[in-house]
Amino acid sequence: MGAFELLRLRRFGPFFWTQFLGALNDNVFRNALVILFAFRAVAGAIAPDTLVNLSTALFIAPFFLFSAAAGELADKIDKSRLIRLVKVIEIVLMGVGAVALRRDSVPLLLVLLLLMGVHSTLFGPVKYSILPQHLRAEELVGGNALVQTGTFAAILLGTIVGGILAGIPDTGRTWVGAVLLAVAVAGWLVSRGIPAAPPSDPDLRVGVNPVRETLRTMAFARENRTVFLSILGISWFWFYGALLLAQLPGLTRDALGGSGSVVTLLLTVFSIGVAMGCLLCERMSEGAVELGLVPLGSLGLTLFALDLYFATHTGAPQGAPLGAAAFLRAPHAWRVLADVGLIGASGGFFIVPLQALVQQRSRPDRCSQVIAAGNILSALFMVLAALVAIGLRRAGFTIPQLVLLVGVLNAGVAIYIYRLIPEFLMALIVWLLVHTVYRLRRRGIENVPASGPLVLVSNHVTFVDALVIVAALRRPVRFVMEQRYFRLPVVHFVCRTAGAIPIASRRTAPALVEHAFDAVAEALAAGDIVCIFPEGRLTTDGNVAAFRPGIERIIARTPVPVLPVALVGLWGSFFSRKDGTPMRRPFRRFWSRIEVVCGTPVSPTEITAAMLRDRVVALSDSPLR
Repeated sequence: MGAFELLRLRRFGPFFWTQFLGALNDNVFRNALVILFAFRAVAGAIAPDTLVNLSTALFIAPFFLFSAAAGELADKIDKSRLIRLVKVIEIVLMGVGAVALRRDSVPLLLVLLLLMGVHSTLFGPVKYSILPQHLRAEELVGGNALVQTGTFAAILLGTIVGGILAGIPDTGRTWVGAVLLAVAVAGWLVSRGIPAAPPSDPDLRVGVNPVRETLRTMAFARENRTVFLSILGISWFWFYGALLLAQLPGLTRDALGGSGSVVTLLLTVFSIGVAMGCLLCERMSEGAVELGLVPLGSLGLTLFALDLYFATHTGAPQGAPLGAAAFLRAPHAWRVLADVGLIGASGGFFIVPLQALVQQRSRPDRCSQVIAAGNILSALFMVLAALVAIGLRRAGFTIPQLVLLVGVLNAGVAIYIYRLIPEFLMALIVWLLVHTVYRLRRRGIENVPASGPLVLVSNHVTFVDALVIVAALRRPVRFVMEQRYFRLPVVHFVCRTAGAIPIASRRTAPALVEHAFDAVAEALAAGDIVCIFPEGRLTTDGNVAAFRPGIERIIARTPVPVLPVALVGLWGSFFSRKDGTPMRRPFRRFWSRIEVVCGTPVSPTEITAAMLRDRVVALSDSPLR
């Protein structure tokens, strides 16, 4: 099912439009206030710049104070009920906002902005924690891609609509209030179609001390190291995005010589880039949480920021500010637009798998609270981005230099995260293998259970069989590998990261053999998938050799189902032994079509090595599709 097909489903469509309309209203309201405050359409004694900065602070403050309680609420009560309650609150707030705009009441508008921040804080955890309840595992990446696409589209549309309405002479404030109220009512009507999402922890006590609850929520997020580091990665993305987007007006004025219409053009291109990146990420993930795309995204965030610096560091051309049409005729315009759009697309590649990973690997009864912890950190990083930008500008940095700095910092952050979680680099290597050297297809993948212990037995055709199986399956796999193959440079990194179990012949290393069998038993007892290649060596003629009896010993010790797997189409490729030593002819069958074919699980009471070999041979003989 494609991502856009989800919009037709009741378990996703109403939620998507609810969150889209909510994000739209937030941005119409905030940008309209910024315009009204900046140009003094709303009277008051406070200086315009102070009002604009105070508005930003008031909207963000609730994320620090109430995110923890919001996460607890989302885990305690039905999420669909909570969403509808939030939408009712939004209608009330927008009704009061319409009156405040008509009366030019700056204090009331600032209070409303604070309450809108509370409203967004309440909605934040449920926005992502409801997805794992309503979407299947293979739909999770697509759902996150659409939510991110909708969010950035709403930000762009809300910014434009808020600015246009606020700029209408005399009646602008009335139009802003009417649109805000209409969008809020539409959001509530759509939210009524969201199916029930039962609470994950109905007995949870919601604390009232924001400091204590925030510390407790952060402790929950730190329970899973990979999840917490992914949250930090998401927060870094918001730091990067907040700093970069805040510089676009100044970059347009000082380095491109453009007018406000050029700023709008750049924001539009950035939002389209994010949308395209999110949707392309979903397409390339093929229903799985494809962590290999995260390093690609971070690489793009650095490379295109660096190129944007080189495209803009020479300063603005002399003369009157350029409109959008005139800017597009400038020699550097399309390079700048390409950089901004590709930065957005790289951001989509970066953030969608991380969001899906947090949802997938968080404890179900604490998912909302973990997401709330992420919202706290993201808000903190966005505030930090603003402070860093202010400090560096006062220190004499030009805006292109800020862009250069954020690109360099991104490279450092990426290296730090991927050293701490080598799983991301492992996933990148595997993804590149099956999308460059090979073209992978899967058959019978539905026969792999979503959880529980399982032994895979496969024919052994190439040095990279383990990497192909990792790419094909949606669950982590631990491999039992001959010690010599385990030590191959790239294979060693991937298999060590995946927790592979080295083994050797009993004649050369009897202690290692016993250790391997013990490790297999422990992995199966923990509910893992273990894969072995019972032939014990790579095929030299393309045929499946006899299976050794070690598989029978494994199942006798730990009776679990066994799934036969066949690797089809790899014989004769670069990594196989056809025509002699592998990896001697680099372009042999480059980008060849291969297939991983899964049979049906075999009961442990029926297991024999010969029978499993026959099953694998039968699967191997099936033609490529």
